[in-house]
Amino acid sequence: MLLALMIAMMLAMLDNMIVGTAMPTIVGELGGLEHLSWVVTGYTLATAASTPIWGKLGDMYGRKGAFLSSIVIFLVGSALSGMAQDMGQLIGFRAVQGLGAGGLMVGVMAIIGDLIPPRERGKYQGMMAGVMALAMIGGPLVGGTITDNWGWRWAFYINLPLGAVALALVTAVLHLPRKRSKAGIDYLGVVLLTVGITSIVLVTTWGGTEYAWTSARIMELIGIGVAALVGFVFWQTRAAEPVLPLHIFKSRNFTLMSVIGFITGFVMFGATLFLPLYQQAVQGASATNSGLLLLPMLGAMLVTSMVAGRVTTNSGRYKIFPIAGGALMIVGMYLLSLMDTGTTRLTSGIYMAVVGAGMGCLMQITMLVAQNSVEMRDMGVASSSTTLFRTLGSSFGVAIMGALFNHRVQDVMAERAGALGKNITEKSAQLDAKSLQKLPAAAREAYQHAVSSGTHSAFLLGAGIALVVLIAALFVKEVPLKGAGPQAPAEGADPAPQAVIEAV
Repeated sequence: MLLALMIAMMLAMLDNMIVGTAMPTIVGELGGLEHLSWVVTGYTLATAASTPIWGKLGDMYGRKGAFLSSIVIFLVGSALSGMAQDMGQLIGFRAVQGLGAGGLMVGVMAIIGDLIPPRERGKYQGMMAGVMALAMIGGPLVGGTITDNWGWRWAFYINLPLGAVALALVTAVLHLPRKRSKAGIDYLGVVLLTVGITSIVLVTTWGGTEYAWTSARIMELIGIGVAALVGFVFWQTRAAEPVLPLHIFKSRNFTLMSVIGFITGFVMFGATLFLPLYQQAVQGASATNSGLLLLPMLGAMLVTSMVAGRVTTNSGRYKIFPIAGGALMIVGMYLLSLMDTGTTRLTSGIYMAVVGAGMGCLMQITMLVAQNSVEMRDMGVASSSTTLFRTLGSSFGVAIMGALFNHRVQDVMAERAGALGKNITEKSAQLDAKSLQKLPAAAREAYQHAVSSGTHSAFLLGAGIALVVLIAALFVKEVPLKGAGPQAPAEGADPAPQAVIEAV
């Protein structure tokens, strides 16, 4: 059963990594370079908007049915994406794929939350962290191999056999209590939340790239997003079966885990975006093996996550890990900000390992504590909300750190290479390997200094933002984990009986 859940989790995490590597080939065949960003944005939007809805559907109508439905939708989207004949079709089919992906991660987390008591759940943290590390390291390598040997369409078709195995295993061996809620779906809440999340993601995706941050389009999106989210919060206090029950935020631990998850996503995805760029542009590493460049960070994350899970399972204590994770992320991001054109790969690898150790203390603990802070009937909502906050954090991290990086690179290029430097980075502050090799030696050296300066600013911002994690972790209340020893009610909630679940 766990094999099926891990395969589904792998599908959700591996897809973007594989497709990203295949994008140059896709554009070469389908054209539509000006719409390239929408292949990723459409997927991300659909995933973020559908995440809380999948969680609520699982709470209302049963976890297994919702999970199977999300796998089917993801596979349909994958098959259609592989058959796309133009960029418009690919964007639309990627959105379908994203709708299914929104339920994959939530389904895995919520089902594990149903089947395994929090006290025992730490054992599986290492497994989940391992899947994440494998996806981030292997994705670009697998994507490049598939695209070169089988063609870009197999970057999508590869999901079909994996998904079929997950479907068969889940159908055969996963036995969960059937649910049927008499309450209807909160359609108004779904619409308001979708509009709000979509506006936020578009602002972070378009701001500073497609449109200036102060442009009318960005201001309109901000206005629409704020209005929709305010309306959503207002409506959730009156809906019969709210999509996101606000009472779960009465739990101090749940609220703190939402904040910590947001900041972790902010820092993690910002780091994974700029580290390969630094190592390729400044240290001369090969872009082909970009996933391997992150191995020190991902390896440290995996090991630390396994240790944290084992300690949590054996002792039932967990507060030390968010505190240690916040401190390590601050130190690690500060160390990364010290890198310059003379930093060796060994030194940068050590710095990355510090950041990875911090993330390993946080990645699964946030979900564990969030789930332990709510009643069983809200398990899906808790899982989806934590996942959503991490997703939104990653969007903000990439956008804000990216804007700071781009601005700094352009300033340094103008200072060191004059008008030539300004022209080189006018369209994009991120040059690929081929473009970098074509530059004159003086301009290439200036660009290396510019990238070093840009990553310094981005990582320094990440260190400052990570300080919020440490502060939030200090206020976490160590409520005993359910499943071993004296049973404690979820913080801020009435005692609820543990569901009896038959798992094969």
